[in-house]
Amino acid sequence: MSRILRPIALPNSLLVTRLHQAGVATSLALAVALSPTVVHAQDAIDDTTVSFPASYFAEFAPITVNDMLNRVPGIELILQTTNSGSDGDRGLGASAAVLINGKRLAGKANEARAQLDRIAADEVERVEIIRGSSSGLDVQNAGQLVNIVLRASKSRSNITAQLTGTYFDDGQSEPGGSVAWSGQSGNWTYLVSGEVASKYVHTESFEDSINGDFSHNETIEMDRFVDQTNYTLNSNLTYAPTNQDRIAFNLLYAEADPPSTIERLYTDFNTGTPIQRFEREDIPATTSNWEFGGDYQHNFASGSRFKFLVIANEKQDDITRERFRAASKGAEETKVLYLDTSTNYQERILRSSYTMNLAASQGLEFGLEVAETTQDNALRQGVRTSQPGVPEYGGLTPVKFSNAFSTIQELRYEPFVVHNWQLNPRMSLESSVVVESSEIKQTGDLHVTRSFNFVKPKLDYRFDINASMQFKATLEQFVSQLSFADFSRATNTEDDDKDTIAGNPTLNPEESLRAELSLDYRLPNDGGALNARYFYYDYRNKIAKIDISPSPTNLQTTNGNVGPAEAFGIVTNASVRLGMLGLPQVLVTGALTVQESQFDDDPLTPIEHGFRPFDRGSYRLGFRHDVPRYNLNYGVNFNARIEDGRHTYDIDNRYSFFVPSNLSLFVEKQGWAGLTYRFEGSNLADYEGCWLRRRYDGYVIVSNLIEQEQNCSTTGRQYTLSIRGTF
Repeated sequence: MSRILRPIALPNSLLVTRLHQAGVATSLALAVALSPTVVHAQDAIDDTTVSFPASYFAEFAPITVNDMLNRVPGIELILQTTNSGSDGDRGLGASAAVLINGKRLAGKANEARAQLDRIAADEVERVEIIRGSSSGLDVQNAGQLVNIVLRASKSRSNITAQLTGTYFDDGQSEPGGSVAWSGQSGNWTYLVSGEVASKYVHTESFEDSINGDFSHNETIEMDRFVDQTNYTLNSNLTYAPTNQDRIAFNLLYAEADPPSTIERLYTDFNTGTPIQRFEREDIPATTSNWEFGGDYQHNFASGSRFKFLVIANEKQDDITRERFRAASKGAEETKVLYLDTSTNYQERILRSSYTMNLAASQGLEFGLEVAETTQDNALRQGVRTSQPGVPEYGGLTPVKFSNAFSTIQELRYEPFVVHNWQLNPRMSLESSVVVESSEIKQTGDLHVTRSFNFVKPKLDYRFDINASMQFKATLEQFVSQLSFADFSRATNTEDDDKDTIAGNPTLNPEESLRAELSLDYRLPNDGGALNARYFYYDYRNKIAKIDISPSPTNLQTTNGNVGPAEAFGIVTNASVRLGMLGLPQVLVTGALTVQESQFDDDPLTPIEHGFRPFDRGSYRLGFRHDVPRYNLNYGVNFNARIEDGRHTYDIDNRYSFFVPSNLSLFVEKQGWAGLTYRFEGSNLADYEGCWLRRRYDGYVIVSNLIEQEQNCSTTGRQYTLSIRGTF
């Protein structure tokens, strides 16, 4: 691994401003220039729904639904995250990106998108892309929807199986595989699957630091091994006793044993003669989660329908971290740190609604969602001192701090109403109002109870400029989900010099007014898809670091509400077949995201700076070529972030980071015994991710620099061979 540290560029806050108004115009220009003539066929069900029948995919010999979707231009735009930033899952909500037979699955972790690699392509009658919104949909359409329509049959059955082998750059090899059984028997539709997947990771990194006077401080060579294997079982069962009734069950169980090992070699240059020492960390861990979902729907003769859905899930994580020091590797070790964390997260969700037609062009849905969320947090820290050790703290001396053991419980009620109005054949307006009332109670080391009430309206306007082009405008009052891990003391995963971070039991949810404008264009004759989206989010109660220092010589921070902030940007996507060049089987994709964010008034760091996850942006390029006559397809993809030295601030340090790029390729061919063989390489250029941290002897904006650390790391190249088939 190279030890040449990569420079991190200075931020350029004008980048977004210059492109602030360019995204929609760019996509329109591309749409005019790239209108090809191709041989593929798609059917328009109406102006807002495009259908791809099973025959469309036949020449590609697909194995699963994912194989089919990979051939649909623009599908990556639909399946990607709706917003530029993620605010966490809040209950169940009314949106979904994937439907099966027009219905959402009764699950969160085990939702429809997770099933796409488990449903056999032979089960599919057609794939629909739905760009409109109406009361007839099972969910609110936040952008575009993918609906997988399965074949109706009295009896059908398929088994899809896959074997994989992955080779890593350090010589490690890991097997994996999955099997799924899907089909229909009378009024029952079923899908049962199991998977064993390796999540092995070996990270090599090198850190170089200098003192405030620019003298050499130290270097750290680190190897981190995560030897993880995930085991997953899930099933989806649907029963239709009558044409008006549908009952569905959704089950998931998953577990993993992800132990980690970290080895660090320090070289200290402060004494003139380099002095080395060795440090090792053992991090045994276990994690498991399960989920059960069920829903019932009844359709009335009048066209109205009643829905009832219930979900229960639980996730348990246990991690122990022990640190040992020695003069060199293999020498006698001394334990210096013990950190043990345990987290149990549970959700219980009930959602019921009634949908009715007010008129031929209007529909109304109203209902109630009730959710109970509970999280138990426990943290123990032991350090080496002259005091006697305690077995429960790894034989070390307990560190006493408050708010280390807690139970956080939220009980939330959300009555809602959704109105759909087809204003005319080309325009629709969906309006909704959700009234949230919740209580959060924390017990354990602290006892705190708080109540919240929010009104969350949303407007979604769509205008079909023509059968191919659609304009969409959305305005929404959004309330984020609080992370219950922030309520009590937790381990610090971002700074090795600070083992734990204090909790904040008085956190309030972030509120934001979100406006989005988008233009979507599907090129004629299945030539591709273009999309441009502008977003602007105006935050209240933005969460960031706040000062909780006990004294000027003991600086500490935690997550807290700092006030207003904003984020804005442009997201553009293109997925185009090269029919104009006589290559209709070649699909070229590209995406560019340019964005900016800033706090209006950050009391901890009163200088202009942004916040995660809104870094400067990213770009993506892809190429895929299907050669049906040889049952062959191959492609290349490149993903990268805009490198600009995005900064985050703590009370006494500034952290800049650069996310590594990824170059990957694949080759896939159907061959012996009708099986599909796929070779895939990831991180082929062995890109490094780097970060830079500057530490100060007091408050970050008024104090002297005492140390600068620069670290670069890589996970190496990865090669995977898989064999898949349907039986």
